[in-house]
Amino acid sequence: MTHPLVTRRSTLRAASLDRDARTVEAVASTGADVARQDARGPFIERLDLAAIPLAALNGMPVLNAHRQGSIRDALGVIDAARMEDGALIVTIRIARGDEGDAALDLIEDGALRGVSIGYRAARASEKKEGGARIRTISPQIAEISLVPVPADPGATIRSQTVEDDEIETIERPEDSDQTQTRADINREIRSIAKDLGLSQRWIDNQIDAEPTTDEVRASAFAEIRKRPGPIIRSTSTGEPDAPGALIARRGEALYARANPGHELSEPARRYANESMVDIARDCLRRSGATITGLSSGELATRALHTTSDFPLILGDAVNRTLREAYRAAPSGLRMVARQTTARDFRAKHRVQLGEAPTLEKVSESGEYTRGTMAEARETYSLDTFGRIIGISRQAIINDDLGAFANLSGRIGAAAASFEAMQLVKLIEANGAMSDGIALFHGDHGNLADSGAALNETTLSAARLAMRKQTGLSGDMIDVTPRYLVVPPDLETTAEKLLSTVQAAKTDDVNPFARLTLIVEPRLTSETRWYVAADPATVDGLEYAYLEGAPGPQTETRQGFEVDGVEVKVRLDFGAGFVDWRGFYRNDGA
Repeated sequence: MTHPLVTRRSTLRAASLDRDARTVEAVASTGADVARQDARGPFIERLDLAAIPLAALNGMPVLNAHRQGSIRDALGVIDAARMEDGALIVTIRIARGDEGDAALDLIEDGALRGVSIGYRAARASEKKEGGARIRTISPQIAEISLVPVPADPGATIRSQTVEDDEIETIERPEDSDQTQTRADINREIRSIAKDLGLSQRWIDNQIDAEPTTDEVRASAFAEIRKRPGPIIRSTSTGEPDAPGALIARRGEALYARANPGHELSEPARRYANESMVDIARDCLRRSGATITGLSSGELATRALHTTSDFPLILGDAVNRTLREAYRAAPSGLRMVARQTTARDFRAKHRVQLGEAPTLEKVSESGEYTRGTMAEARETYSLDTFGRIIGISRQAIINDDLGAFANLSGRIGAAAASFEAMQLVKLIEANGAMSDGIALFHGDHGNLADSGAALNETTLSAARLAMRKQTGLSGDMIDVTPRYLVVPPDLETTAEKLLSTVQAAKTDDVNPFARLTLIVEPRLTSETRWYVAADPATVDGLEYAYLEGAPGPQTETRQGFEVDGVEVKVRLDFGAGFVDWRGFYRNDGA
């Protein structure tokens, strides 16, 4: 004896659609991970759905693909909301009228199934998982939209079911344990898999496990949470998808408004006349936030406290101003120092090789003798220095570019001055070298026996002492003087001494005209002066930045200490003398 197996050829429809009441149930969000991009690169955005106040969703607007430009974009409202198996479920009531009727037809036909939420970040936190950046957001939902393709693949009109069109009976073996209920559940499994793009393997595993309908839905939600959604970039028509391109262009345009002398690049020219509030408005629009009817103050506040690009654009403008001021600051002793890099903050060991051994005549038998090179080692290390610049909300609303351009410019100049001061402290400290002797010392042959005024005679003695310097092996190395370093008190004397004149006779020729004058106002002695060799040819004073981060670096975040944006300026910098032979000191008189 056999039992009949009943099958149905069916037409899909939205199971929860009530055409008369104009309501339909939808999964607004499953909390699935969505891959996104910002100026720092790709990251995974994860929503904390448990933090959503469900009561606040009642009466919330349902829009057409997040459009807000017309009342025709309003398709309905939310009648109810609840959490189910970790997903946010809403009941949507579609509005009457042409747009609402068209939406109902598309939903009933199964052609419109995607749902998307528009939200602001009430709170956000970030961490690393397996090398990936995970940003968890507590969303403050502003609207829900019906969309063709949702970012969350599980956010759809509630699961499809069937309508009977034709019933077919098939004979099957008596010992089959299949029932009509199991067949319906299996069809539900296949229907859910088709709607959500789940694999055949998932279908087979579900059928083998013989779950209930609720268990099938819970498994489907769990499965789609494992996969990322599409990468969403905040770009407008005509904007390239390159990460950070829009931020850099708007940052440049903002910088140019504060610095009229800057020649804008062609891609940034289209943003030349935007105010900070204009930028905030567009950043919010790009992030999917509701901006209709917001005042300038509300736009600035929301742009500062969402995942929009607004803080990054302000940070880019600050960074440009800071770096320009940093480069323009007087270099001082940096001209007589060599720049290098360090891979980390451990002591940097600078090995100094002596001069090469003298070549010797090869004997008739062709035997070569071995030579050696002496070496010495000096060390110094990097330290981290920094400050935070605050850009207030009031400055943003007032479009007061000078409020942060002047401050960031001063910070840039201060960074350059700080580096120069570190070099001055080194040269004035006269610390001990690796041989235990002070940097400037008679045993090093780079210190005048007694202080004397800067003139032709004392400068000639300095040059002679440098020419007679010997290397680690005791051989002459002939150091060539290049710079004369003086405090401001000796500037006039030095200029006269180094000035080039048209000599009428040999005795009037200026032998020091090739020296370059450096006036360092940070030197504390009014009489002490120095002569230095070219750092490109002779080791001496050296300064280093952390590898890949030359000069001051900036980071931007929403204000915690101020109501606005905070820009952190960090400088990883270190300096030290690696040889004494390229410098000479006279204490003056």
